[in-house]
Amino acid sequence: MNNQIPEMIDMVFDLEGFTLPAAYPFALWDALLRLTPELAEEKFAGVLPLRATQNKDDLLLSKRAKLALRLPVLTGERIAARLSGNTLQLGASSLVLGKFKPRKIEPYPTIHAHQVTGANDEVIFMEEVRTQLTEMGITANLICGKHSTIGDDQLSIQGYSLVAHDLKPDSSLKLQYAGLGGHRQFGCGIFIPYKVISGLGDE
Repeated sequence: MNNQIPEMIDMVFDLEGFTLPAAYPFALWDALLRLTPELAEEKFAGVLPLRATQNKDDLLLSKRAKLALRLPVLTGERIAARLSGNTLQLGASSLVLGKFKPRKIEPYPTIHAHQVTGANDEVIFMEEVRTQLTEMGITANLICGKHSTIGDDQLSIQGYSLVAHDLKPDSSLKLQYAGLGGHRQFGCGIFIPYKVISGLGDE
């Protein structure tokens, strides 16, 4: 494993809440930083996208939703302990963080990111992705999915969902630890196990 990429782990919190602002990733990260400013120093730290559905101008949080933070193993439990039991204020919405459990990252051969940032053009985007993987020493077959945008009045982030498959174990871990593209703090470029490739275009 590249020594510059720390071993990562997911800290998964029980969650209580009802609605989220449409551009919640920005407000969520700000709320997390207010409680744990040291998160800003963690280069590879990320927030996995929450499970929610569109409801007019906001999002409805799934009853089974969990908040998962991808953090370095060395600091993850300390950061999670500081967050547990706190309330995150996201505009008019609030999220209560309950107990947390560590979830080890496993070397699955097929992994999926909800959104990887990059060029608006799919061909250029895929060229950028292949260049990044080559620089990381990773070989994988790729499937590009839907284009999507996260945005509010101040910031707009665009990219595509992406599946990487036929990964060797070491490469799978490296890609999950490091992520791909930018804005990990807003849920982008974070890979999780993906078991069925055929449904990618129907997300």
